[in-house]
Amino acid sequence: MHSIAVFSTQPYDSESLTHWGAGQFNWQFVSQKLDTVTASQAAGSNAVCVFVNDDLSKPVLDALAALGIKTIVLRCAGYNNVDVAYAKQLGFQLARVPAYSPEAVAEHCIAMILCLSRKLHKAYNRVRDDNFSLNGLLGFNLHGKTVGIIGTGRIGITTAKILSGFGCNVLCVDPQPQPQLPSDSCRYVELAELYQQADIVSLHCPLTPETFHMINQQSLAQMKTGVMLINTSRGGLIDTKAVIEGLKSKRISYLGLDVYEQEADLFFKDLSDHVIADEVFQRLLTFPNVLITGHQAFFTAEALAQIGQITCQNLHALLNNQACANCL
Repeated sequence: MHSIAVFSTQPYDSESLTHWGAGQFNWQFVSQKLDTVTASQAAGSNAVCVFVNDDLSKPVLDALAALGIKTIVLRCAGYNNVDVAYAKQLGFQLARVPAYSPEAVAEHCIAMILCLSRKLHKAYNRVRDDNFSLNGLLGFNLHGKTVGIIGTGRIGITTAKILSGFGCNVLCVDPQPQPQLPSDSCRYVELAELYQQADIVSLHCPLTPETFHMINQQSLAQMKTGVMLINTSRGGLIDTKAVIEGLKSKRISYLGLDVYEQEADLFFKDLSDHVIADEVFQRLLTFPNVLITGHQAFFTAEALAQIGQITCQNLHALLNNQACANCL
Protein backbone atom coordinates (compact mmCIF):
# COMPACT_ATOMS: atom_id res chain seq x y z
CA MET A 1 0.00 0.00 0.00
CA HIS A 2 1.06 3.57 -0.61
CA SER A 3 2.24 5.47 2.47
CA ILE A 4 0.66 8.89 3.04
CA ALA A 5 1.93 11.49 5.52
CA VAL A 6 -1.03 13.53 6.77
CA PHE A 7 -0.14 16.85 8.40
CA SER A 8 -2.20 19.02 10.78
CA THR A 9 -4.12 15.90 11.74
CA GLN A 10 -7.05 16.08 14.13
CA PRO A 11 -8.91 13.00 15.43
CA TYR A 12 -11.76 13.56 12.99
CA ASP A 13 -9.27 13.64 10.07
CA SER A 14 -7.74 10.29 10.94
CA GLU A 15 -11.16 8.72 11.46
CA SER A 16 -12.53 9.94 8.12
CA LEU A 17 -9.43 9.15 6.04
CA THR A 18 -9.03 5.73 7.62
CA HIS A 19 -12.65 4.96 6.76
CA TRP A 20 -12.57 6.13 3.14
CA GLY A 21 -9.08 4.83 2.41
CA ALA A 22 -9.50 1.44 4.06
CA GLY A 23 -7.26 -1.15 2.41
CA GLN A 24 -5.71 1.41 0.06
CA PHE A 25 -3.25 3.48 2.05
CA ASN A 26 -0.87 3.28 4.98
CA TRP A 27 -1.55 6.52 6.85
CA GLN A 28 1.15 8.33 8.84
CA PHE A 29 -0.74 10.92 10.88
CA VAL A 30 1.23 13.98 12.04
CA SER A 31 -0.45 16.43 14.41
CA GLN A 32 1.93 19.30 13.62
CA LYS A 33 1.46 21.52 10.59
CA LEU A 34 3.78 21.05 7.63
CA ASP A 35 6.72 23.45 7.52
CA THR A 36 10.48 23.33 7.02
CA VAL A 37 10.96 21.74 10.45
CA THR A 38 8.30 19.03 10.22
CA ALA A 39 8.77 18.13 6.54
CA SER A 40 11.27 15.42 7.53
CA GLN A 41 8.40 13.47 9.09
CA ALA A 42 7.22 12.67 5.56
CA ALA A 43 10.33 10.56 4.93
CA GLY A 44 9.42 7.23 3.39
CA SER A 45 5.99 8.42 2.23
CA ASN A 46 4.69 8.37 -1.32
CA ALA A 47 2.55 11.47 -0.84
CA VAL A 48 1.59 14.15 1.67
CA CYS A 49 -1.91 15.28 2.61
CA VAL A 50 -2.24 18.85 3.89
CA PHE A 51 -4.80 21.35 5.16
CA VAL A 52 -5.41 25.11 5.05
CA ASN A 53 -2.60 26.30 7.33
CA ASP A 54 0.16 23.96 6.18
CA ASP A 55 3.13 25.70 4.58
CA LEU A 56 3.87 24.72 0.99
CA SER A 57 6.26 27.52 0.12
CA LYS A 58 9.47 27.00 -1.87
CA PRO A 59 11.67 25.83 1.06
CA VAL A 60 9.10 23.23 2.14
CA LEU A 61 8.57 22.02 -1.42
CA ASP A 62 12.34 21.68 -1.79
CA ALA A 63 12.43 19.59 1.39
CA LEU A 64 9.65 17.30 0.16
CA ALA A 65 11.29 16.93 -3.25
CA ALA A 66 14.55 15.95 -1.55
CA LEU A 67 12.64 13.13 0.15
CA GLY A 68 11.50 11.87 -3.24
CA ILE A 69 7.87 12.90 -2.74
CA LYS A 70 6.05 14.04 -5.87
CA THR A 71 2.38 13.97 -4.86
CA ILE A 72 0.54 16.51 -2.68
CA VAL A 73 -3.18 16.41 -1.97
CA LEU A 74 -5.04 19.15 -0.14
CA ARG A 75 -8.08 18.16 1.90
CA CYS A 76 -9.56 21.63 1.35
CA ALA A 77 -10.64 23.87 -1.51
CA GLY A 78 -8.30 26.85 -1.05
CA TYR A 79 -4.66 26.61 -2.08
CA ASN A 80 -3.28 30.08 -1.33
CA ASN A 81 -0.75 28.36 0.99
CA VAL A 82 0.83 26.55 -1.99
CA ASP A 83 3.40 27.96 -4.38
CA VAL A 84 1.71 26.20 -7.28
CA ALA A 85 4.05 27.43 -10.02
CA TYR A 86 7.17 26.30 -8.15
CA ALA A 87 5.57 22.97 -7.23
CA LYS A 88 4.85 22.26 -10.89
CA GLN A 89 8.38 23.34 -11.78
CA LEU A 90 9.65 20.65 -9.39
CA GLY A 91 7.34 18.08 -10.94
CA PHE A 92 4.78 17.75 -8.13
CA GLN A 93 1.29 16.42 -8.76
CA LEU A 94 -1.27 18.57 -6.92
CA ALA A 95 -4.94 17.97 -6.23
CA ARG A 96 -7.54 19.50 -3.94
CA VAL A 97 -11.15 19.07 -2.83
CA PRO A 98 -12.80 21.83 -4.88
CA ALA A 99 -16.26 21.51 -3.33
CA TYR A 100 -17.44 19.88 -0.13
CA SER A 101 -20.90 20.68 1.15
CA PRO A 102 -21.13 24.38 0.28
CA GLU A 103 -24.20 24.33 2.51
CA ALA A 104 -21.95 23.78 5.54
CA VAL A 105 -20.11 27.10 5.14
CA ALA A 106 -23.17 28.97 3.89
CA GLU A 107 -25.28 27.88 6.86
CA HIS A 108 -22.50 28.82 9.28
CA CYS A 109 -22.41 32.26 7.68
CA ILE A 110 -26.17 32.63 8.19
CA ALA A 111 -25.80 31.40 11.78
CA MET A 112 -23.25 34.14 12.46
CA ILE A 113 -25.51 36.78 10.92
CA LEU A 114 -28.47 35.71 13.05
CA CYS A 115 -26.40 35.34 16.21
CA LEU A 116 -25.00 38.86 15.85
CA SER A 117 -28.25 40.47 14.72
CA ARG A 118 -30.22 39.01 17.64
CA LYS A 119 -27.28 39.08 20.12
CA LEU A 120 -27.77 35.38 20.90
CA HIS A 121 -24.23 34.99 22.23
CA LYS A 122 -24.91 37.69 24.85
CA ALA A 123 -28.39 36.37 25.67
CA TYR A 124 -27.03 32.85 26.23
CA ASN A 125 -24.54 34.05 28.83
CA ARG A 126 -27.12 36.28 30.54
CA VAL A 127 -29.65 33.51 31.05
CA ARG A 128 -26.98 31.22 32.49
CA ASP A 129 -26.40 33.95 35.08
CA ASP A 130 -30.17 34.15 35.78
CA ASN A 131 -30.34 37.54 34.08
CA PHE A 132 -33.51 37.72 31.99
CA SER A 133 -33.42 41.44 31.21
CA LEU A 134 -33.84 42.36 27.54
CA ASN A 135 -32.02 45.68 27.87
CA GLY A 136 -29.14 45.79 25.42
CA LEU A 137 -30.42 42.85 23.36
CA LEU A 138 -32.40 44.80 20.76
CA GLY A 139 -31.91 43.19 17.36
CA PHE A 140 -33.08 43.77 13.81
CA ASN A 141 -35.06 41.88 11.19
CA LEU A 142 -33.08 40.19 8.47
CA HIS A 143 -36.11 40.45 6.17
CA GLY A 144 -35.83 43.47 3.89
CA LYS A 145 -32.13 44.09 4.51
CA THR A 146 -29.61 44.48 1.69
CA VAL A 147 -26.81 41.92 1.83
CA GLY A 148 -23.64 42.11 -0.27
CA ILE A 149 -22.07 38.82 -1.33
CA ILE A 150 -18.49 39.14 -2.57
CA GLY A 151 -17.69 35.98 -4.52
CA THR A 152 -20.34 33.77 -6.08
CA GLY A 153 -18.74 30.38 -6.23
CA ARG A 154 -20.74 27.47 -4.87
CA ILE A 155 -20.67 28.77 -1.29
CA GLY A 156 -21.54 32.33 -2.29
CA ILE A 157 -24.46 31.21 -4.45
CA THR A 158 -25.76 28.91 -1.69
CA THR A 159 -25.55 31.79 0.79
CA ALA A 160 -27.37 34.09 -1.63
CA LYS A 161 -30.17 31.55 -2.07
CA ILE A 162 -30.64 31.21 1.70
CA LEU A 163 -30.69 34.98 2.16
CA SER A 164 -33.19 35.29 -0.66
CA GLY A 165 -35.45 32.96 1.31
CA PHE A 166 -35.21 35.33 4.27
CA GLY A 167 -36.55 38.13 2.09
CA CYS A 168 -33.26 39.96 1.66
CA ASN A 169 -32.20 42.08 -1.29
CA VAL A 170 -28.92 40.44 -2.37
CA LEU A 171 -26.21 42.32 -4.26
CA CYS A 172 -23.38 40.21 -5.70
CA VAL A 173 -19.88 40.87 -7.01
CA ASP A 174 -17.80 38.39 -8.99
CA PRO A 175 -15.56 38.71 -12.06
CA GLN A 176 -17.40 35.69 -13.49
CA PRO A 177 -21.18 36.06 -12.97
CA GLN A 178 -23.03 32.77 -12.47
CA PRO A 179 -26.38 31.90 -14.10
CA GLN A 180 -27.48 29.88 -11.01
CA LEU A 181 -28.04 33.08 -9.04
CA PRO A 182 -31.73 33.59 -8.12
CA SER A 183 -32.91 36.35 -10.44
CA ASP A 184 -35.90 37.57 -8.45
CA SER A 185 -34.02 38.92 -5.43
CA CYS A 186 -30.32 38.81 -6.41
CA ARG A 187 -28.37 40.85 -8.93
CA TYR A 188 -24.79 41.58 -9.86
CA VAL A 189 -23.43 45.08 -9.24
CA GLU A 190 -20.10 46.87 -9.14
CA LEU A 191 -18.12 46.58 -5.92
CA ALA A 192 -18.53 50.27 -5.10
CA GLU A 193 -22.33 49.97 -5.25
CA LEU A 194 -22.26 46.90 -3.00
CA TYR A 195 -20.17 48.75 -0.40
CA GLN A 196 -22.49 51.77 -0.48
CA GLN A 197 -25.80 49.88 -0.34
CA ALA A 198 -25.21 46.76 1.79
CA ASP A 199 -26.36 46.53 5.41
CA ILE A 200 -24.42 43.27 5.64
CA VAL A 201 -21.25 42.38 3.69
CA SER A 202 -20.24 38.71 3.49
CA LEU A 203 -16.98 37.47 1.95
CA HIS A 204 -16.91 34.28 -0.13
CA CYS A 205 -13.93 34.76 -2.44
CA PRO A 206 -10.52 33.07 -2.59
CA LEU A 207 -7.37 34.71 -1.25
CA THR A 208 -5.25 35.95 -4.14
CA PRO A 209 -2.81 38.84 -4.57
CA GLU A 210 -5.77 40.86 -5.89
CA THR A 211 -8.08 40.11 -2.94
CA PHE A 212 -5.48 40.35 -0.14
CA HIS A 213 -6.71 42.96 2.39
CA MET A 214 -9.58 43.95 0.10
CA ILE A 215 -11.38 45.01 3.28
CA ASN A 216 -9.20 47.90 4.37
CA GLN A 217 -9.44 51.51 5.49
CA GLN A 218 -10.48 52.68 2.01
CA SER A 219 -13.17 50.04 1.42
CA LEU A 220 -14.59 50.44 4.93
CA ALA A 221 -14.93 54.18 4.32
CA GLN A 222 -17.31 53.39 1.45
CA MET A 223 -19.61 51.23 3.58
CA LYS A 224 -22.68 52.26 5.53
CA THR A 225 -22.15 53.34 9.12
CA GLY A 226 -23.25 50.41 11.25
CA VAL A 227 -22.49 47.73 8.64
CA MET A 228 -22.24 44.04 9.57
CA LEU A 229 -19.14 42.30 8.18
CA ILE A 230 -18.90 38.50 7.93
CA ASN A 231 -15.87 36.49 6.78
CA THR A 232 -16.09 32.71 6.43
CA SER A 233 -13.60 32.56 3.54
CA ARG A 234 -9.93 33.43 4.15
CA GLY A 235 -8.47 35.59 6.90
CA GLY A 236 -6.14 37.53 4.60
CA LEU A 237 -9.10 39.16 2.86
CA ILE A 238 -9.36 41.50 5.84
CA ASP A 239 -6.86 44.03 7.16
CA THR A 240 -7.54 43.27 10.81
CA LYS A 241 -6.06 46.49 12.15
CA ALA A 242 -8.28 48.53 9.81
CA VAL A 243 -11.31 46.55 10.97
CA ILE A 244 -10.45 47.25 14.61
CA GLU A 245 -10.41 50.95 13.79
CA GLY A 246 -13.76 50.47 12.04
CA LEU A 247 -15.18 48.90 15.20
CA LYS A 248 -13.85 51.73 17.36
CA SER A 249 -15.32 54.40 15.06
CA LYS A 250 -18.64 52.46 14.89
CA ARG A 251 -18.41 52.21 11.11
CA ILE A 252 -18.73 48.45 11.82
CA SER A 253 -21.48 47.56 14.27
CA TYR A 254 -21.20 43.77 13.92
CA LEU A 255 -18.24 41.56 12.99
CA GLY A 256 -18.36 37.80 12.45
CA LEU A 257 -15.13 35.95 11.71
CA ASP A 258 -14.57 32.24 11.16
CA VAL A 259 -11.09 32.93 9.78
CA TYR A 260 -8.24 35.21 10.82
CA GLU A 261 -5.15 36.26 8.89
CA GLN A 262 -2.76 35.00 11.60
CA GLU A 263 -4.82 31.94 12.50
CA ALA A 264 -2.10 29.37 11.76
CA ASP A 265 -0.65 29.77 15.26
CA LEU A 266 -4.07 29.70 16.95
CA PHE A 267 -6.82 27.72 15.30
CA PHE A 268 -7.34 23.95 15.56
CA LYS A 269 -5.51 23.90 18.92
CA ASP A 270 -6.54 23.94 22.58
CA LEU A 271 -4.74 27.00 23.93
CA SER A 272 -6.93 27.41 27.00
CA ASP A 273 -3.93 26.98 29.32
CA HIS A 274 -1.66 29.29 27.32
CA VAL A 275 -1.17 33.04 27.10
CA ILE A 276 -2.01 34.16 23.58
CA ALA A 277 0.64 36.63 22.50
CA ASP A 278 -1.24 37.89 19.43
CA GLU A 279 -2.28 41.36 20.64
CA VAL A 280 -4.36 42.09 17.54
CA PHE A 281 -6.47 38.98 18.06
CA GLN A 282 -6.79 39.73 21.76
CA ARG A 283 -8.02 43.22 20.93
CA LEU A 284 -10.74 41.76 18.72
CA LEU A 285 -11.98 39.67 21.63
CA THR A 286 -12.59 42.78 23.74
CA PHE A 287 -15.46 44.00 21.54
CA PRO A 288 -18.95 42.83 22.58
CA ASN A 289 -20.18 43.03 18.98
CA VAL A 290 -17.54 40.63 17.61
CA LEU A 291 -18.23 36.92 17.15
CA ILE A 292 -15.28 34.62 16.34
CA THR A 293 -15.29 30.90 15.62
CA GLY A 294 -12.11 28.92 14.97
CA HIS A 295 -12.37 27.97 11.27
CA GLN A 296 -15.43 25.91 12.11
CA ALA A 297 -17.69 26.73 9.15
CA PHE A 298 -16.74 23.63 7.15
CA PHE A 299 -17.11 21.32 10.14
CA THR A 300 -20.19 19.19 9.53
CA ALA A 301 -20.52 15.42 9.26
CA GLU A 302 -21.55 15.77 5.61
CA ALA A 303 -18.56 17.95 4.72
CA LEU A 304 -16.06 15.69 6.49
CA ALA A 305 -17.41 12.67 4.63
CA GLN A 306 -17.02 14.42 1.28
CA ILE A 307 -13.52 15.66 2.14
CA GLY A 308 -12.38 12.18 3.17
CA GLN A 309 -13.92 10.48 0.16
CA ILE A 310 -12.65 12.95 -2.46
CA THR A 311 -9.17 13.13 -0.89
CA CYS A 312 -8.84 9.35 -1.10
CA GLN A 313 -10.12 9.37 -4.69
CA ASN A 314 -7.53 12.01 -5.59
CA LEU A 315 -4.73 10.00 -3.98
CA HIS A 316 -5.78 6.81 -5.73
CA ALA A 317 -5.86 8.53 -9.12
CA LEU A 318 -2.54 10.36 -8.79
CA LEU A 319 -0.58 7.46 -7.30
CA ASN A 320 -1.87 5.09 -9.97
CA ASN A 321 -1.22 7.45 -12.88
CA GLN A 322 -4.92 7.88 -13.59
CA ALA A 323 -6.78 11.02 -14.65
CA CYS A 324 -7.74 13.27 -11.74
CA ALA A 325 -10.42 15.90 -12.27
CA ASN A 326 -9.33 17.86 -9.19
CA CYS A 327 -5.72 18.58 -10.18
CA LEU A 328 -4.33 22.11 -9.86
